[in-house]
Parts: sequence; structure tokens; C-alpha cells
Amino acid sequence: MILSPEATEEEIAATIERVDGLITGGGGTVGEHSNWGLKRLAYPVQKFREGNYILVKFSMDSSAVTELNRSLKASGEIIRFLVTKV
Repeated sequence: MILSPEATEEEIAATIERVDGLITGGGGTVGEHSNWGLKRLAYPVQKFREGNYILVKFSMDSSAVTELNRSLKASGEIIRFLVTKV
């Protein structure tokens, strides 16, 4: 996921914790987090040219992913996200 470049470290940690709660609340398990830091975006997203990249590896039943996507879209601090099946 990509968070706003204006987010503080505390806001980033709170967002990661909230996403973890959404995953575990949907019956999933969280594996690991990787904070890639502030990176330049290939193109502007919501008028931002940079974003804080966070990788979250998790396991979840495919039926619960739709609700997770809906919750992540409604989040104001997440400017872009992608859920993939591995």
C-alpha cells in the first residue's frame, strides 16, 4: 500500500495497526511488514508525487478480501493499494 507522504511515523504505525486489525478481524493472519520508506511515484496519485510504501504479507480467505478492499478504499491515509494472490 502507499500512504500519504504527509503522514508522520505515528500515523503510519497507526495505519499499519488498523490494517492488521482488518485482516485479523476478517479471519486472516498477518505475516510480516516492510516499510520501504518515502519513494517517488511513477505518476501523480491524488496530487502526490511521493508516497510511503508499505508491504504487508498476510493470509486470508478469498471471500473476506472483498470486505478488506472496501475498507482500504474508504481509508483516507491510504492513497493506493493492491492485494494480490501468491
